[in-house]
Order: sequence, then structure tokens, then C-alpha cells
Amino acid sequence: MQLIGKTKIDFIGMRKFSFVISAIIALIGITGVVQVARNAANMGIDFSGGTSVQLKFAKPVHIDQAREALARHNLKDANLQEIKDGNKLLIKIGKTSLAVGKVADTIEEVFKKEFPANAFIMESSTEIGPSVGDKMRKDTLIAVAISMLGIIIYIAWRFDFKFGIGATIATLHDVLAMFAVFFLMNKEINLLFITAVLTIAGYSLTDTVVVFDRIRENMHKNLKEALTLFNQSINEVLSRTIITSLTTFLAAVSLFIFGGEVIHDFAFALVVGIVVATYSSVFVASPIVMVMEKRAMSNSAVENKA
Repeated sequence: MQLIGKTKIDFIGMRKFSFVISAIIALIGITGVVQVARNAANMGIDFSGGTSVQLKFAKPVHIDQAREALARHNLKDANLQEIKDGNKLLIKIGKTSLAVGKVADTIEEVFKKEFPANAFIMESSTEIGPSVGDKMRKDTLIAVAISMLGIIIYIAWRFDFKFGIGATIATLHDVLAMFAVFFLMNKEINLLFITAVLTIAGYSLTDTVVVFDRIRENMHKNLKEALTLFNQSINEVLSRTIITSLTTFLAAVSLFIFGGEVIHDFAFALVVGIVVATYSSVFVASPIVMVMEKRAMSNSAVENKA
């Protein structure tokens, strides 16, 4: 199946423009990562510690009334999510003055007192201490760093070092872009977000490898025109890239629209990641390899003259 015909788009010629855009995205993403490391971003209870409680009511509860009821009992910082399917309410509360193990009981008592005519059951309750959340945050950042190292080793082994650098920078760009979007929108950074980040890192790598395979194949056919073949290679796999990205994007959008509140941010992260990963495989990874290849050939030519 071919969505578009043969194209002759000068992707490499637009590299300076794309590099500027990517640099801005990366700087914002780095700021977001630093804020996460400092625990200064909008951290979920997974990383900052806190309590998550899910209640199922017999009758619908207006989220504003629930928030006001909690505020009257010194829980005004509670984060509430309404799950319309089944009259459910998800309540997340960060660190409080209450002892660990008491927050869930307090929430239960508040709703029994404030809504006596609306019976409910506690479907789930999770409490994470600050020290555990801090360890999970550090372990998560280490896991992302190790994954980046694994990518460069794999690509360097499968292709060569220049391709490994290009793939790693492109994948790191995608990860930073997701942090940038969530940081600018003040969305919660939690384990679901990190899961989406690692998922997109793998997706980005797969998309980049397809482009790199075609570049390597064409370079083997005609080494003398290796640099001019970068655009040709990208254009040859453009239809495949668009089809793959489009189908994956539609699946992520479906999750975003119909998946419900619980996975809303996770699905949003996937949507953002797929768009950025498609962009980076064409406008970041390949141009970086081309620039490194050009420098290597220039250095080789100078050495031969000497």
C-alpha cells in the first residue's frame, strides 16, 4: 500500500530550520527534566508521595461539591477526577500533615459526614511515603538514561557509530519534547507518563531504523554519491512512515477520546510522542548523520591531500 506517490522533498535542505526548532524544544524539555529532578514540577503521588483513593457512589456526586467538602476538612489541595462510568471519583492528595495510613480513613470519614444520603464503597486505596516517591523518581530518571545508552550501543552495533549518535539524539529529542509539553501544560508527571515516554522511545527508534536501513542500502549501491542519497532514502520510505505513524496516531487518539479520565494523560502523551517521533526520524536523525558523514568525508579528503 502506498499512500503517496514518489516525492522529491528536500528534507536535508531544511535541516538548519529544523535544528533550531528542535533546540528550542530540547531546552524546554531539559528545564522540565531539571524541575522533575528537583521535585518542583507537577509531580504525581508516584514520585512525590501521597494518597490515591477511588470511591464508587450509589448516586452521582458533583466534583465541585466533593472538592468543597474536602476543603472544609483541611484537604483543599486534593486533585479530583470524575469517572462518569459508574459514579466513581478518583481523589489524589499529596503530602499532608496527616500520618501515613490515616489519609484514606480521613477521606472516607469526610464523605460519610458530608454525603450521608449517598452510600459509597472504597474501590481502591494507595499510599506512598515521601521517601519511596523520591527513590522512584531517581530510579525513573536512571532508567531513562540507561535506555538512551542501550539505544546508542544497539544502533552503533547494527550500523555504525555515526548512526548511533543520530538515533540517540533523535530519541532523546522525542523524550525531551514530551517532558516539554507536560511541563508547559503543567500536567502531572507520574508512572503512566514515564511508561508513555519509554513506549515512544521504542517507537521512535523503530521508525528511525527504517530510514537508516534505506540510507545504508543506498550508500552501499553508490558510495560516491552518499550525501545526495539521504534525501532520496527518506523520500523512498516516506509513504511507509506516514502510514505507520497515521495508524498508530489514530489508535492513540481513540484512547485519548474514549479511554476515560484515568488514562487521559497517558493517551495524550502517546499522541504527542507519535507526532514528535515521526518528525524526528526525518528532520533530526537523518540530517545529523548526514552532517557527521560530511565532516568525516571532508577530514578524509584533507588527510589524503596531506
